[in-house]
Amino acid sequence: MTVPEIAARGWRKSSYSAQANECVETRQEALGGMAVRDSKDSAGPALRFTADAWAAFVGGVKAGELLGG
Repeated sequence: MTVPEIAARGWRKSSYSAQANECVETRQEALGGMAVRDSKDSAGPALRFTADAWAAFVGGVKAGELLGG
């Protein structure tokens, strides 16, 4: 298996994005963390979050804390 094939494994794009390429992809990391990348640039960098940071982010989204304005 090549390095690009290994890097491509495990990434998921939301079913809400349909076939659009203007979204993010996520991949579960070791110890429950999460990686996030731009779906238009799969070879580009990814942001990596600890399990606690990701849980806080998801909790904030669900609570409506990140709506802005």
